[in-house]
Amino acid sequence: MNRTSDAGSLKRGVVLLKLLATGGARGCPLSELSEKSGMPHPSAHRILKQLIVERLVEHNRETHRYKLGPLAFELGIAGSTMHDIRDLCEPAMEALEQETEDTVYLVIRSGFEAVCMHRLEGSFPIRTLVLEVGSRRPLGVGAGGLAVLAAIEPQERAQIIERVAPSLAAFGRLTLQALTAACDEAHASGIAVIQNKVSLGVTAVGAHFCDSMGQPIGAISVAALTQRMGGARVERISARVRSAARDIERTLRTKKALT
Repeated sequence: MNRTSDAGSLKRGVVLLKLLATGGARGCPLSELSEKSGMPHPSAHRILKQLIVERLVEHNRETHRYKLGPLAFELGIAGSTMHDIRDLCEPAMEALEQETEDTVYLVIRSGFEAVCMHRLEGSFPIRTLVLEVGSRRPLGVGAGGLAVLAAIEPQERAQIIERVAPSLAAFGRLTLQALTAACDEAHASGIAVIQNKVSLGVTAVGAHFCDSMGQPIGAISVAALTQRMGGARVERISARVRSAARDIERTLRTKKALT
């Protein structure tokens, strides 16, 4: 085994992954990756093919662009969890809980699912505990999961919806068509609102947040009894949830800059 060659390939692979991290959902063409990395086209292409096999990179045959693959995302989530993303999000969650007196949730994307990572119970006597910490739902179910799914670029979003469609009926008889429409509405408004669908008598409002590379990785949401969530209050809470999500993004960027 040629250890020197293996080490060189690893270093070049890391260089390409870093470049793709800046390319976002649109990705980068081979010519740009070759130029910025200083690698000849054949070398860059060979390493990209290896990264595709490992699910670290994806190739769009129509646009001929490369972007980070699902394993890169999953590893990023694992790293965030190791550094306990709950601690980073808790100040924004506490502010929301104190202001609304309702239950605040933090969900993180994990592949095709949304995982409840943290929950703060408000002081209102009747609490809406619709999610247990550690529980998983298909991405798009619940206000937090819907907010994340709606923020993902359209092509990948459609693939995710098709993937989770068979399990939707267990959640208030949700359908593929209804989830698609809900994603379109949440994407247009920048906020996900679910009322009496997944849990009867409960209305929830969620907003996604992105990591330092601009990828939607999680969401923060507020859930309350529907009778407490009139139109005006939903609007007020929506604005606060969006603001909290942006606070979390700033915290994540600051942490990234310090590491």
